[in-house]
Amino acid sequence: MRPVLRPSAGFRIFSPRFSPAAIPYTERVSYRGRIAPSPTGYLHVGHARTFYTAFERCRARGGTLVLRDEDLDPERSREEYSRAVMQDLHWLGIRWDEGPDVGGPHAPYAQSERRELYLAAWERLYTAGLIYPCTCSRRDLMRAAQAPHEGEGGGDEGPMYPGTCRPPRTLRSRPGMEEERRYRSPAGANWRFQVPDGEATPFTDGYFGPQRLVAGQDFGDFLVWRRDDVPAYQLAVVVDDHEMEITEVVRGRDLLVSTARQILLYRALGYPEPAWYHCPLVLDNEGRRLAKRHDALAVRTLRQQGVTPAEVLGR
Repeated sequence: MRPVLRPSAGFRIFSPRFSPAAIPYTERVSYRGRIAPSPTGYLHVGHARTFYTAFERCRARGGTLVLRDEDLDPERSREEYSRAVMQDLHWLGIRWDEGPDVGGPHAPYAQSERRELYLAAWERLYTAGLIYPCTCSRRDLMRAAQAPHEGEGGGDEGPMYPGTCRPPRTLRSRPGMEEERRYRSPAGANWRFQVPDGEATPFTDGYFGPQRLVAGQDFGDFLVWRRDDVPAYQLAVVVDDHEMEITEVVRGRDLLVSTARQILLYRALGYPEPAWYHCPLVLDNEGRRLAKRHDALAVRTLRQQGVTPAEVLGR
């Protein structure tokens, strides 16, 4: 039996409503938010509600909303999914000010067209001795271009990297001349950011409050570039959010640990950090996070069943 999204269906979600009057004027006029769908499948209810929260928070602050097409994964990304996601977002009442379809001052808005920016960031990290080539974990390689999620194999990027390829040094250092000649580009190797073991990364989340994650305990060295010459999720979103001047990142709670990783990248690249807001997840009747594998809960499917936007959004 197909599940129909009704208040009694057992889904759990937080859908805040905001009062612009409660937000300082300076924040309202300078706010820049973003929604960043990945075109590897049809939009599902969980992402739809998170995107609507981002839309509401931006609208309440009189800000600018950016839509970015996170089409990094060359094997799974499809143009048809990009079009379908934008159609479903419009059906839900979500509007954006900049994006692939409307343009804007920070174009292009598809990650597949922003490679030079990622290469420049990789070079800065490499020259500073903050990343190293890795030859292991092929499963990690395949997942690195996708946004990671908690509860899938332990942590939100799978099992913590054991440091198999980590350089035998206690202090990170610039690459030597021989290494520089060998690696003139990231192609041909998986590249990991070497985290400062034992260092805490505190931040305040707009929904979940103060957080404190420790490098080497809560997360390990993480991928910034794939062996097949594709930038990894962690690096790409940091570069894009900085270049697009995003002031607050709104996304699901399953990316909470990734915030600590990205803060390390922000600091390493000399970027100012945005504010963070992580939404509680939408769970199915068995308590599992909704994902694109839940075809019956794709927004497109629910539209065909006659479910209204208000019901999809839990209004």
